[in-house]
Amino acid sequence: MSELVWLLDRGAALVAYPALYLAVLTGILYNAESFGVLHDAARRVHIELSVFGMLVTLLHATLGVLDTWFVLTGSNSALTYSRPYFLGGVAVGVGALILLVVAVLGFVDARRFSRPWGPRVVHSFAYGGFAFGTLHAAAIGTDVMGLIRPVLIPSLMFLVYVLLLRVVDLRRIVPATSTDQ
Repeated sequence: MSELVWLLDRGAALVAYPALYLAVLTGILYNAESFGVLHDAARRVHIELSVFGMLVTLLHATLGVLDTWFVLTGSNSALTYSRPYFLGGVAVGVGALILLVVAVLGFVDARRFSRPWGPRVVHSFAYGGFAFGTLHAAAIGTDVMGLIRPVLIPSLMFLVYVLLLRVVDLRRIVPATSTDQ
């Protein structure tokens, strides 16, 4: 039973991470009209990708709790690293989940949040959740260890590049406020 839970947990994680990656990428482009066709494509798929990514992430979290229970009770002894390291990785994953859920609440229940923590600021917690999820995957994701250098790092650098382009674009569109009066 514990091996099946482990396989399902890892499978859910391997589906959730790319879905969340695409949700972050389309989220960056969602309100960036100057990105043209990329903006249009992002507006068509961002919400659906985000919902799918969160559902699979919640499945991964549920299975992960069960898998962690099996590890802690000794039913699954397939750890390739120490128990404290494993628990630290689990804690980072829990942090990622909390940030992602709060980011979703910033979108779904926008009236709950007021300045300075408006819905847009709260929804941007998704970036932090994705960063924590990336650390979680790199730390205890036994399925991705060989992919970190050739795939994970370049794809993260691409996300940062697109985000920086978006920031530069926003600075070009929104003029700086003058302090001279």
